[in-house]
Amino acid sequence: MFLYINYPSWIHPQIFPSIPVLNLLRWYGLMYLFAFGTAWLVLKRVAKEGFLDTSDYKLKEDDLFSFIFCGIIFLLLGARIFSTLFYDTTGIYWKKPWLIFWPFDSGMHFTGFSGMSYHGGFIGGLLGMIIWCKKHKQPVAKWVDAMSVAIPLGYTFGRLGNFMNAELYGRITTMPWGMVFPRAEKFSTSLPWVQDFCAQIGMNIEGLKMVNLPRHPSPLYEAFFEGIVLFLIIWFTRKHKKFDGQIGCTYTFGYGFVRFIIEYFREPDAEIGYRIAKDASAPIYTNTSLLNFSTGQIYCFVMMLCSILVAVFLIIKSRKNR
Repeated sequence: MFLYINYPSWIHPQIFPSIPVLNLLRWYGLMYLFAFGTAWLVLKRVAKEGFLDTSDYKLKEDDLFSFIFCGIIFLLLGARIFSTLFYDTTGIYWKKPWLIFWPFDSGMHFTGFSGMSYHGGFIGGLLGMIIWCKKHKQPVAKWVDAMSVAIPLGYTFGRLGNFMNAELYGRITTMPWGMVFPRAEKFSTSLPWVQDFCAQIGMNIEGLKMVNLPRHPSPLYEAFFEGIVLFLIIWFTRKHKKFDGQIGCTYTFGYGFVRFIIEYFREPDAEIGYRIAKDASAPIYTNTSLLNFSTGQIYCFVMMLCSILVAVFLIIKSRKNR
């Protein structure tokens, strides 16, 4: 009995892999469109519920569209800039910043903008929403609350895009839902621990020098918990907020907390490894200590801390205004 799953062979990054002229059409980009479309529909729904109503403002759909459009533009800018400047280890983007938005490789082959950071997108999107609210003289906390209801469900599609790309896979696992990702690191079958690992999951390695071991399908974990579950929590509590900004703080803390936990199952970037580690020589393909922290976990901890501080500030402010 096999206690693992092979990554589906019919899934390719390209939507039409057998048609060369359509090779630029990729699932990852399409998932972004689904994500933004879903967020737009949820935002319209909460707007109709009166989330954005004030005594001196009548909501217009054009304002709603320009708000989310501004947020999306800044989100994409932040996600790309953050990814290239803080996740790339070559330093080339610091030396040649114009390459951040250059979608071709050295051979002038179109590569698109591979590499987007959630945390950079979060900062950029938040900045975009704040700028829009200030320009249109709208209450920032109220509009951020409305957008925070819409974000998680849209985010689900982003992680599905990562899964379609067979990227951001997790650490090796003997769980029966462990999945063999095609581009993951392979291990020598001469290693005793590899032989024991394969025996546990019923993987036949006879005649193989290298083997690709099953891993946690962490993009699916994130799509479910950071997307669907977080959305449901916020959706069913959205009408019970005690102060403007509460939902935004709930989303920020909730995402940071869930992502922090899932990072223990997700393999850190090989070029970066652990930012903080109990054992600097610890392998990244398996979790040897809860005190080994990835880059994503550090950023998530900052998110949680900031959400608590902002929530305390907003609570004090709301009480003073009573």
